Amino acid sequence: MIDSEGYRANVGIILSNREGQLLWARRIGQDAWQFPQGGIQKDETAEEALYRELMEEVGLGPEDVTILGATRGWLRYRLPERLVRHHSKPVCIGQKQRWFMLRLLADDSRVRLDLHSPQEFEEWCWVPYWQPLDEIVAFKRRVYERALTELAPLLGSAVQMRPPRLRRAGTK
Repeated sequence: MIDSEGYRANVGIILSNREGQLLWARRIGQDAWQFPQGGIQKDETAEEALYRELMEEVGLGPEDVTILGATRGWLRYRLPERLVRHHSKPVCIGQKQRWFMLRLLADDSRVRLDLHSPQEFEEWCWVPYWQPLDEIVAFKRRVYERALTELAPLLGSAVQMRPPRLRRAGTK
């Protein structure tokens, strides 16, 4: 579903374990890591999309997780011009996302990346809460920062304050 401004409705999934670490997954054939996410289909609620995407991308069902909370509203990012498919109608210029914080209730062995075709991810691991901000592709970074900051209180003391970002040599 693409809105009148050109943004595709989407859910983002932040899956935590009991230690406050987050599931971080590498896309098939790429050196690109991200949280599971996916489009909201017509006549589907954000929560229904969340559970569908969770099953398709990491093989988990509603019985494997609990929803701790969600962002209050939509978080948007624009796609870089090179990724906009101008031949598609309507043209999608970016994503508007509702982010959900989940806790894994099941054993790690329940995570399966190969249950849906096409498979989206080929590898996953648990990472410290703020690490994704240093690894996500630049055009998604602001949305990730807003989602992680808003949802951090849901994990309580398992999440440490965000450490200051380290500057790379030669940057200001």
